[in-house]
Amino acid sequence: MSLRFAAFLVSTAIAAPAAAQTASVIDAANLTQTVRTLASDQFEGRAPGTVGEERTIGYLIGRLQALGLEPAGIDGGWTQPVPLLHTRLGKPETLAFNRGGQATPLASGTDIYVSSLQPEDRAVVENAPLVFVGYGVSAPERGWDDFKGQDLKGKVAVFLINDPDFAAKKGEDAFGKFGGRTMTYYGRWTYKFEEAARRGAIAALIVHDTDGVGYGWNVIQSPGGENYGLVAAPDKVTSLALQGWISGETATKLFSGAGQDLAKLRVAARRRDFKPVDLGTAFNAAIPVTHEVVQSQNVLAKLPGTKRPDEVVIYGAHWDAYGEGAPDEKGRIYRAGANDDALGVAGLFEIARAFKAAPAPDRTIAFAFWTAEERGLLGSEAYAQNPVFPVEKTVANFGLDILQTAGRAKDVVLVGKGQGTLEDDLARVAAAQGRTVAPESLPERGLFYRADHFSLAKRGVPVLLMMGIAGASDLVNGGKQAGQAWVDDYTGRCYHQACDAWDAGWNLDGAVQDIEIFYQIGNELARSVRWPEWKAGSEFKSIRDQSAASRK
Repeated sequence: MSLRFAAFLVSTAIAAPAAAQTASVIDAANLTQTVRTLASDQFEGRAPGTVGEERTIGYLIGRLQALGLEPAGIDGGWTQPVPLLHTRLGKPETLAFNRGGQATPLASGTDIYVSSLQPEDRAVVENAPLVFVGYGVSAPERGWDDFKGQDLKGKVAVFLINDPDFAAKKGEDAFGKFGGRTMTYYGRWTYKFEEAARRGAIAALIVHDTDGVGYGWNVIQSPGGENYGLVAAPDKVTSLALQGWISGETATKLFSGAGQDLAKLRVAARRRDFKPVDLGTAFNAAIPVTHEVVQSQNVLAKLPGTKRPDEVVIYGAHWDAYGEGAPDEKGRIYRAGANDDALGVAGLFEIARAFKAAPAPDRTIAFAFWTAEERGLLGSEAYAQNPVFPVEKTVANFGLDILQTAGRAKDVVLVGKGQGTLEDDLARVAAAQGRTVAPESLPERGLFYRADHFSLAKRGVPVLLMMGIAGASDLVNGGKQAGQAWVDDYTGRCYHQACDAWDAGWNLDGAVQDIEIFYQIGNELARSVRWPEWKAGSEFKSIRDQSAASRK
């Protein structure tokens, strides 16, 4: 990165506050200035591996230095390298289902959508048998196994999306086993691809269902055959030559041609005695692949603890956005993520400023600015695989990813109800602000598993996420109706689009409230010996329990 560029950005950054300033105050004007800078054209949409990244990394480091924080990256620096595998599929040479010697060609993007995370020039699947594995869940702690010993090596696993109890009725085996309408990680498409690879499958296909996944086929199509993953050692590369989705209509035809009724099998998959079904059909694919390694970076900073520096509270937000795209109606070409997640980054700077102005903490406070969240939580996953601070001594992780910009609210939206004791802290600190806690409005969409905090949750670290689109805030001006209007407008027009730009009409009073909650909870933890815990029933409790002795 250019040190001169970093120095220039520092000169335009917000100066560190005077020591007399109240530490708990989050300044909306500071938030605005940070967002306006990061979302400007100068940063070109902050895509990983671009000039926009270079400028972003320089800016982040400059700001952290100005705040007086210390580097917490690799080899005493500010960054952690995150090499990314970037792939893109070309026009298929072969793409078909075969049954009894008769091929049924598949239209790429219409009947089927696939991508690859193997660093190969061609993605090839030859006459691989298709096996329907229901929801593809292996959850011994819940007494559930969809695989029943099925050998998937060299085969194609076909999954249903979401959890076995997503549509279960009272009296069915699955009813209430996986949180009802609230999605668990077993319901996420990422889990299903991971499980297929663990079992040696050569490909994995999920039957698309708008209700189950939470979005239409147009969203499935939108990456256009492009994918990103972490660069892996040769012996760690996924077994999946292809992974993706088949449309609901195509799936119905596939099952019917195999003498099966997909609707009946959906019901059967909600029973404990479900067994995988061989569909008597093979999958054939031969698709050219272009691939490259994109060098990216996390930025890590710390404020060392004075008494227990090996115990760490981490705040995180992702710095990346979507880079350049097609011009919108205003001619904007950069999808710069002003809210998603420049505002989260701004929140971290404000929390850091508040901590720096206060007495030194007992525990270390760390700040993580993740790369490639928009490519699959890859920066945070790279950190979690090779953590700078041991996960067993990581007290908690607080994630900021999209905050509402419509003003003060009477409530705060909780993502992941029932997961951990940090939600009790959230309720208590919100009450001190005169606010209540409201659960996310669409828990079946699994937002708890779709932000960077999840990479640490998978390793047992207690987490809490602030995400403004998880539900309609009860706004002081306009109530729930106005809160829902804000969510609908942002998600309908601006989410991942050039429209997500700084707007002079933003009212950040509510964002200030939310950021202050995270500061207060983290401040308490940083000056105590308390360890937040997962609640009974959380899929992450047993992971954390394994390292309990290290926290005695």
